Amino acid sequence: MIASIGSNWGDYLPTLLDGLVQSLKLCAVAVVLGLLCGLALALARIAGPAPLRWFAAAVVELGRAFPALLVLQLAYYGLPSLDIILSSFVASTAGLAWITASFASEILRGSIAAVPFGQLEAASALALSRRASFRTIVFPQALRVSLPALLGLGIQIFQGTALAFTVGYTELMSNAYDVGNETFRYLSVFLLAGLIYTAVVVPASFIVRQAELRLGQHVATELR
Repeated sequence: MIASIGSNWGDYLPTLLDGLVQSLKLCAVAVVLGLLCGLALALARIAGPAPLRWFAAAVVELGRAFPALLVLQLAYYGLPSLDIILSSFVASTAGLAWITASFASEILRGSIAAVPFGQLEAASALALSRRASFRTIVFPQALRVSLPALLGLGIQIFQGTALAFTVGYTELMSNAYDVGNETFRYLSVFLLAGLIYTAVVVPASFIVRQAELRLGQHVATELR
């Protein structure tokens, strides 16, 4: 019985790998858009006028509070009530990008705040403008500090792409569900899908750990 679980994996694998490609595509687009929007939200909360800070805070807090499944459902099934109709890919991308931006904003905001104030004073002494100081001094250091957390967030968003099948996007989980419906071998198919997710997530997690170790070593060197 146990041996038969993987007996048809060779037949299922091409379909699931096609879904994996779509999952990676969705994750890549959502993460890139989310990081850009997250940086904009972080800057708005740090240096924007009061109305902009309040708006950015509302966007961030709602994005962090709403479950990912709810966000996708709102984007795909809710927005048509406002005459806004999105394809399954666009709705999934928008939903996951919002979630990415919300969490990335807080990661980046904390990293920017962690840059020593003395470095800003030194930049001011060199007659650098605030924009130049941020671009050449603050942001590179904040990005270095936040990189492990942002990589970890990217892994979570990749796992979150499995929810996109609920709005009709044909990613890995969707293809696994379709194969299961055709064969009724759900245990076998879902186990293979889980192993494919594992094959992506475990190496990515190793990269995150290595980045954290290198950051820790670099900080320790600077403190000596």
